[in-house]
Amino acid sequence: MPEGDTVHRTADRLHRALAGRLVTRAELRWPSVPDVDLRGVVTLEVVARGKHILHRFATGTTLHTHLRMEGQWRVEHPGARTERALRRHDLRAAVLTEDWSALGLRLGMLDVLPTAREGDLVGHLGPDVLGPDWDPARAAANLHRHPGTLAEALLDQRVLAGVGTFWASELLFLHGLHPWAPAAGTDPDTVHRLLTRLHRLMAAAERSGWQTSTGVARAGEDGYVHARSGRPCRRCGDTVRVALAGRAPHERTVFSCPTCQGGLAPGDDGRVQRPLGSTPGPRGAYRRRTP
Repeated sequence: MPEGDTVHRTADRLHRALAGRLVTRAELRWPSVPDVDLRGVVTLEVVARGKHILHRFATGTTLHTHLRMEGQWRVEHPGARTERALRRHDLRAAVLTEDWSALGLRLGMLDVLPTAREGDLVGHLGPDVLGPDWDPARAAANLHRHPGTLAEALLDQRVLAGVGTFWASELLFLHGLHPWAPAAGTDPDTVHRLLTRLHRLMAAAERSGWQTSTGVARAGEDGYVHARSGRPCRRCGDTVRVALAGRAPHERTVFSCPTCQGGLAPGDDGRVQRPLGSTPGPRGAYRRRTP
Protein backbone atom coordinates (compact mmCIF):
# COMPACT_ATOMS: atom_id res chain seq x y z
CA MET A 1 0.00 0.00 0.00
CA PRO A 2 1.39 3.47 -0.86
CA GLU A 3 2.50 5.22 2.32
CA GLY A 4 2.35 8.87 3.35
CA ASP A 5 5.38 10.03 1.38
CA THR A 6 3.99 8.58 -1.86
CA VAL A 7 0.53 10.01 -1.21
CA HIS A 8 1.90 13.48 -0.47
CA ARG A 9 3.90 13.41 -3.71
CA THR A 10 0.77 12.34 -5.59
CA ALA A 11 -1.31 15.14 -4.07
CA ASP A 12 1.40 17.68 -4.87
CA ARG A 13 1.53 16.53 -8.49
CA LEU A 14 -2.26 16.80 -8.79
CA HIS A 15 -2.24 20.23 -7.16
CA ARG A 16 0.43 21.62 -9.50
CA ALA A 17 -1.49 20.35 -12.54
CA LEU A 18 -5.04 21.28 -11.54
CA ALA A 19 -5.10 24.15 -9.02
CA GLY A 20 -6.77 27.25 -10.43
CA ARG A 21 -7.87 25.47 -13.60
CA LEU A 22 -11.37 24.89 -14.94
CA VAL A 23 -12.63 21.31 -15.19
CA THR A 24 -13.68 20.61 -18.78
CA ARG A 25 -14.70 16.99 -18.26
CA ALA A 26 -15.07 14.70 -15.27
CA GLU A 27 -16.12 11.11 -14.70
CA LEU A 28 -16.61 9.40 -11.35
CA ARG A 29 -17.17 5.69 -11.73
CA TRP A 30 -18.13 4.68 -8.22
CA PRO A 31 -21.52 3.20 -7.35
CA SER A 32 -22.04 5.01 -4.04
CA VAL A 33 -21.08 8.47 -5.31
CA PRO A 34 -23.96 10.86 -6.06
CA ASP A 35 -24.41 12.16 -9.58
CA VAL A 36 -22.18 15.24 -9.39
CA ASP A 37 -21.36 17.32 -12.47
CA LEU A 38 -17.90 18.85 -12.02
CA ARG A 39 -17.70 20.48 -15.44
CA GLY A 40 -17.05 24.20 -15.22
CA VAL A 41 -15.80 23.91 -11.63
CA VAL A 42 -12.41 25.31 -10.59
CA THR A 43 -9.98 23.30 -8.46
CA LEU A 44 -8.88 25.20 -5.36
CA GLU A 45 -6.24 22.76 -4.13
CA VAL A 46 -5.32 19.11 -3.76
CA VAL A 47 -3.83 18.09 -0.42
CA ALA A 48 -2.89 14.89 1.39
CA ARG A 49 -3.99 13.90 4.86
CA GLY A 50 -2.08 10.78 5.88
CA LYS A 51 -2.89 8.29 3.14
CA HIS A 52 -5.97 10.21 1.96
CA ILE A 53 -6.17 12.67 -0.95
CA LEU A 54 -8.56 15.64 -0.72
CA HIS A 55 -9.35 17.41 -4.02
CA ARG A 56 -11.14 20.63 -3.09
CA PHE A 57 -13.25 22.61 -5.55
CA ALA A 58 -14.37 26.25 -5.47
CA THR A 59 -17.98 25.10 -5.07
CA GLY A 60 -17.25 23.86 -1.53
CA THR A 61 -17.12 20.23 -2.67
CA THR A 62 -14.31 17.74 -2.02
CA LEU A 63 -13.41 14.65 -4.03
CA HIS A 64 -11.86 12.25 -1.52
CA THR A 65 -9.82 9.27 -2.69
CA HIS A 66 -7.61 6.62 -1.11
CA LEU A 67 -5.17 4.49 -3.10
CA ARG A 68 -5.37 1.39 -0.85
CA MET A 69 -3.17 -1.38 -2.24
CA GLU A 70 -3.02 -0.81 -6.00
CA GLY A 71 -4.48 2.61 -6.75
CA GLN A 72 -2.73 5.46 -8.51
CA TRP A 73 -3.40 8.90 -9.90
CA ARG A 74 -1.82 9.52 -13.29
CA VAL A 75 -1.26 13.05 -14.58
CA GLU A 76 -0.65 13.62 -18.29
CA HIS A 77 -1.42 15.96 -21.17
CA PRO A 78 -4.76 15.28 -22.89
CA GLY A 79 -4.48 13.21 -26.04
CA ALA A 80 -4.56 9.65 -27.28
CA ARG A 81 -3.27 8.18 -23.98
CA THR A 82 -6.06 9.92 -22.08
CA GLU A 83 -8.68 8.67 -24.50
CA ARG A 84 -7.38 5.11 -24.08
CA ALA A 85 -7.39 5.49 -20.30
CA LEU A 86 -11.01 6.65 -20.36
CA ARG A 87 -11.91 3.29 -21.88
CA ARG A 88 -10.12 1.27 -19.18
CA HIS A 89 -12.26 -0.97 -16.98
CA ASP A 90 -10.23 -0.03 -13.89
CA LEU A 91 -10.63 3.73 -14.29
CA ARG A 92 -12.46 5.07 -11.22
CA ALA A 93 -12.13 8.84 -11.65
CA ALA A 94 -11.08 11.34 -14.29
CA VAL A 95 -10.71 15.10 -13.90
CA LEU A 96 -9.72 16.83 -17.14
CA THR A 97 -8.73 20.41 -17.87
CA GLU A 98 -7.62 22.06 -21.08
CA ASP A 99 -3.96 21.37 -20.24
CA TRP A 100 -3.93 18.28 -18.00
CA SER A 101 -5.70 14.98 -17.42
CA ALA A 102 -5.84 13.47 -13.92
CA LEU A 103 -6.76 9.79 -14.10
CA GLY A 104 -7.51 7.70 -11.02
CA LEU A 105 -6.90 4.00 -11.62
CA ARG A 106 -7.78 1.11 -9.28
CA LEU A 107 -8.64 3.51 -6.46
CA GLY A 108 -9.56 1.91 -3.15
CA MET A 109 -11.96 4.60 -1.90
CA LEU A 110 -13.86 7.46 -3.54
CA ASP A 111 -16.29 9.92 -1.99
CA VAL A 112 -17.79 13.29 -2.87
CA LEU A 113 -18.82 15.42 0.09
CA PRO A 114 -19.02 19.03 1.27
CA THR A 115 -15.56 20.33 2.10
CA ALA A 116 -16.88 21.39 5.51
CA ARG A 117 -17.55 17.71 6.29
CA GLU A 118 -14.12 16.28 5.43
CA GLY A 119 -13.74 15.51 9.10
CA ASP A 120 -16.32 12.74 8.68
CA LEU A 121 -13.69 10.82 6.70
CA VAL A 122 -10.33 12.01 8.05
CA GLY A 123 -11.14 13.54 11.42
CA HIS A 124 -10.11 10.37 13.24
CA LEU A 125 -6.53 10.53 11.98
CA GLY A 126 -3.61 11.31 14.23
CA PRO A 127 -0.99 13.94 13.34
CA ASP A 128 0.25 13.54 9.77
CA VAL A 129 3.99 12.77 9.71
CA LEU A 130 4.37 14.96 6.60
CA GLY A 131 1.53 17.40 7.18
CA PRO A 132 1.39 20.91 8.63
CA ASP A 133 -0.28 19.41 11.71
CA TRP A 134 2.73 17.18 12.54
CA ASP A 135 3.13 17.20 16.31
CA PRO A 136 5.63 14.62 17.63
CA ALA A 137 4.59 15.23 21.24
CA ARG A 138 0.98 14.43 20.43
CA ALA A 139 2.02 11.41 18.37
CA ALA A 140 4.15 10.16 21.28
CA ALA A 141 1.26 10.60 23.71
CA ASN A 142 -1.03 8.67 21.34
CA LEU A 143 1.52 5.89 21.03
CA HIS A 144 1.95 5.57 24.80
CA ARG A 145 -1.82 5.28 25.21
CA HIS A 146 -2.14 2.57 22.57
CA PRO A 147 -3.27 -0.78 24.06
CA GLY A 148 -1.43 -2.89 21.50
CA THR A 149 2.10 -3.53 20.35
CA LEU A 150 4.64 -1.08 18.96
CA ALA A 151 4.02 -2.31 15.41
CA GLU A 152 0.26 -1.96 15.81
CA ALA A 153 0.63 1.54 17.21
CA LEU A 154 2.82 2.75 14.34
CA LEU A 155 0.41 1.29 11.79
CA ASP A 156 -2.69 2.69 13.54
CA GLN A 157 -3.59 5.83 11.60
CA ARG A 158 -5.33 7.21 14.70
CA VAL A 159 -1.95 7.37 16.45
CA LEU A 160 -0.07 9.04 13.59
CA ALA A 161 -1.04 9.22 9.95
CA GLY A 162 0.94 8.05 6.95
CA VAL A 163 2.97 5.07 8.18
CA GLY A 164 2.67 1.69 6.45
CA THR A 165 4.47 -1.62 6.68
CA PHE A 166 7.69 -0.40 5.04
CA TRP A 167 8.35 2.44 7.47
CA ALA A 168 7.06 0.56 10.51
CA SER A 169 9.30 -2.46 9.83
CA GLU A 170 12.36 -0.41 8.92
CA LEU A 171 12.04 2.05 11.78
CA LEU A 172 11.70 -0.65 14.43
CA PHE A 173 14.72 -2.44 13.00
CA LEU A 174 16.84 0.72 12.96
CA HIS A 175 16.11 1.23 16.66
CA GLY A 176 16.49 -2.44 17.62
CA LEU A 177 12.92 -2.59 18.95
CA HIS A 178 10.80 -5.72 19.19
CA PRO A 179 7.71 -5.06 17.05
CA TRP A 180 5.50 -7.02 19.44
CA ALA A 181 6.57 -5.24 22.62
CA PRO A 182 3.78 -3.24 24.31
CA ALA A 183 3.61 0.30 22.95
CA ALA A 184 2.67 1.71 26.35
CA GLY A 185 5.90 0.54 27.95
CA THR A 186 8.30 2.13 25.48
CA ASP A 187 10.90 4.50 26.92
CA PRO A 188 9.91 8.15 26.14
CA ASP A 189 13.41 9.05 24.92
CA THR A 190 13.31 6.08 22.55
CA VAL A 191 9.95 7.19 21.19
CA HIS A 192 11.26 10.72 20.67
CA ARG A 193 14.25 9.44 18.68
CA LEU A 194 12.04 7.05 16.73
CA LEU A 195 9.58 9.78 15.69
CA THR A 196 12.37 12.21 14.84
CA ARG A 197 13.98 9.68 12.52
CA LEU A 198 10.62 8.70 11.03
CA HIS A 199 9.87 12.30 10.07
CA ARG A 200 13.35 12.80 8.60
CA LEU A 201 13.28 9.60 6.50
CA MET A 202 9.73 10.10 5.22
CA ALA A 203 10.42 13.74 4.35
CA ALA A 204 13.50 12.65 2.38
CA ALA A 205 11.42 10.03 0.56
CA GLU A 206 8.77 12.61 -0.28
CA ARG A 207 11.43 14.85 -1.84
CA SER A 208 13.28 12.12 -3.72
CA GLY A 209 10.44 9.77 -4.61
CA TRP A 210 12.38 6.77 -3.26
CA GLN A 211 11.69 5.05 0.06
CA THR A 212 15.00 4.05 1.60
CA SER A 213 16.14 3.43 5.15
CA THR A 214 19.62 2.28 4.12
CA GLY A 215 20.49 5.43 2.21
CA VAL A 216 20.72 3.42 -1.03
CA ALA A 217 18.20 4.30 -3.72
CA ARG A 218 18.45 1.03 -5.57
CA ALA A 219 15.87 -1.76 -5.80
CA GLY A 220 16.66 -4.58 -3.40
CA GLU A 221 19.06 -2.46 -1.35
CA ASP A 222 16.72 0.23 -0.05
CA GLY A 223 15.60 -1.58 3.12
CA TYR A 224 17.04 -3.68 5.93
CA VAL A 225 14.15 -6.05 6.61
CA HIS A 226 11.01 -5.10 4.67
CA ALA A 227 10.08 -7.82 2.13
CA ARG A 228 13.31 -9.69 3.02
CA SER A 229 11.86 -12.58 5.01
CA GLY A 230 13.90 -15.75 4.60
CA ARG A 231 17.01 -13.76 3.72
CA PRO A 232 20.06 -12.87 5.84
CA CYS A 233 19.87 -9.79 8.05
CA ARG A 234 22.16 -7.11 6.63
CA ARG A 235 23.44 -6.41 10.15
CA CYS A 236 23.92 -9.77 11.89
CA GLY A 237 23.32 -12.46 9.27
CA ASP A 238 20.40 -14.13 11.04
CA THR A 239 17.29 -14.83 8.96
CA VAL A 240 14.75 -12.03 8.60
CA ARG A 241 11.22 -13.15 9.46
CA VAL A 242 7.69 -11.99 8.70
CA ALA A 243 4.66 -12.16 11.01
CA LEU A 244 1.29 -10.49 11.44
CA ALA A 245 0.61 -7.58 13.76
CA GLY A 246 -2.90 -6.71 14.84
CA ARG A 247 -6.15 -8.60 14.85
CA ALA A 248 -8.28 -9.85 11.99
CA PRO A 249 -9.42 -8.40 9.71
CA HIS A 250 -6.99 -5.51 10.19
CA GLU A 251 -3.73 -7.41 10.70
CA ARG A 252 -0.66 -6.28 8.73
CA THR A 253 2.61 -7.95 7.85
CA VAL A 254 5.70 -6.84 9.74
CA PHE A 255 9.30 -7.87 8.97
CA SER A 256 11.99 -8.11 11.62
CA CYS A 257 15.28 -9.74 12.62
CA PRO A 258 14.87 -11.86 15.79
CA THR A 259 18.53 -11.38 16.78
CA CYS A 260 18.67 -7.61 16.30
CA GLN A 261 15.18 -7.00 17.64
CA GLY A 262 14.78 -9.20 20.67
CA GLY A 263 13.24 -12.45 19.52
CA LEU A 264 10.49 -14.06 17.48
CA ALA A 265 6.95 -12.81 17.13
CA PRO A 266 4.28 -14.39 19.35
CA GLY A 267 3.10 -17.57 17.65
CA ASP A 268 6.20 -17.80 15.43
CA ASP A 269 7.42 -21.38 15.83
CA GLY A 270 10.78 -20.64 14.21
CA ARG A 271 10.21 -22.85 11.20
CA VAL A 272 12.04 -21.98 8.01
CA GLN A 273 10.43 -19.15 6.06
CA ARG A 274 11.26 -19.17 2.39
CA PRO A 275 12.31 -15.92 0.72
CA LEU A 276 9.61 -13.89 -0.96
CA GLY A 277 9.44 -14.71 -4.64
CA SER A 278 11.04 -18.14 -4.24
CA THR A 279 9.73 -21.68 -4.66
CA PRO A 280 10.90 -24.91 -3.01
CA GLY A 281 13.74 -26.60 -4.88
CA PRO A 282 15.35 -30.04 -4.61
CA ARG A 283 15.90 -31.42 -1.10
CA GLY A 284 14.21 -28.52 0.61
CA ALA A 285 16.45 -25.81 -0.87
CA TYR A 286 14.96 -22.67 -2.29
CA ARG A 287 15.40 -21.11 -5.68
CA ARG A 288 14.25 -17.82 -7.14
CA ARG A 289 11.01 -18.01 -9.07
CA THR A 290 11.62 -17.24 -12.75
CA PRO A 291 9.02 -15.81 -15.16
